[in-house]
Amino acid sequence: MKRRDILAAAGVGLAATALAGCKQETAPASTGETTQQQRFNWKMVTSWPKNFPGVGVGAERFAQLVNEMSNGRLTIKVYAAGELVPAMEVFDAVSRGTAEMGHGAPYYWKGKVPAAQFFCALPFGPNAQEMNAWLHRGGGMQLWEEVYKPFGILPLACGATGVQTAGWFNKEINSVDDFKGLKMRTPGLGGEVLTRMGGTVVNLPAGEIFTALQTGAIDATEWIGPYNDLALGLHKAAKYYYTPGWQEPNVTFELDINLKAWETLPADLQAIVRAAARDVNGDMLDDYNAKNMEALEQLREQGVEVRELPEAVLARLKEVAAQAVEDSAAADPAAAKVWAQQKAYMERLYAYAELNEKKVYNMRG
Repeated sequence: MKRRDILAAAGVGLAATALAGCKQETAPASTGETTQQQRFNWKMVTSWPKNFPGVGVGAERFAQLVNEMSNGRLTIKVYAAGELVPAMEVFDAVSRGTAEMGHGAPYYWKGKVPAAQFFCALPFGPNAQEMNAWLHRGGGMQLWEEVYKPFGILPLACGATGVQTAGWFNKEINSVDDFKGLKMRTPGLGGEVLTRMGGTVVNLPAGEIFTALQTGAIDATEWIGPYNDLALGLHKAAKYYYTPGWQEPNVTFELDINLKAWETLPADLQAIVRAAARDVNGDMLDDYNAKNMEALEQLREQGVEVRELPEAVLARLKEVAAQAVEDSAAADPAAAKVWAQQKAYMERLYAYAELNEKKVYNMRG
């Protein structure tokens, strides 16, 4: 009897010890599961009017994709320009942590970050495919991250326009002299070219362009292309619609992420954010390619005459643009580093395009 009691007691002790061991082994898994299911509610400020075609819709679509792919673990509330911060203060708001994310155009903050415009648009420069090749395969994203890191921001490419138009004018452009005294809304390096041609740059967000053009506060404006121009009603405020978009063969938009907030996300949510940004980057370009065509047809039906800038004007713009880009890069060490690497890579891309793509475009008519 005593022997059986001793064995039974020993059995209970072993079972208790085994149970305690199991609890110790499963505790880390439980903690991991809690971390895995942690939820984040973020704010995204943008430079665009609410649900604005192309760029505004793209920002909303990004937020929706992240919510769906994360099964609600990361939800993003999108704020239009002016709802939380003004359109041109998106970068600062994300840097300060007022919002965890922002969506805008890099050249909007060139006064604070001169190198930013080189990740956005170059006059007579790369189209969307070439810019994406440089960013994602040619070292551009690494440079972009390096430039933004001191401001506590992680940038991601998140949208592209493709080739834009030269814009809307309330005076004819027949020679280079017609740019003298011209007040025009055009940002970035394209604006620098206009200044050197004797014009005056007026930086305005989308929501203010129509009124400024209609009242004569500006003489001309460019804003992406027909898709957005039709939505803004610019054809009702200007007489002449010019092509080609020499100043912006493409604009790359950016997703700004506050670095401290980014570091709180688990790896799978970071991967989801990156994947959603890449998706929107391509989808927005598809949207513009499809909708620009349709919008231009509608504009022509309403009597809009599309004009081409004279060859002599384009030739002079190209000369001035080349010098403006070089001077802008030389004025800032970070910009100089970016431009040196970008220029070398683009020369290789252009050589291939000259050999192959350009010939196909010219032959097909």
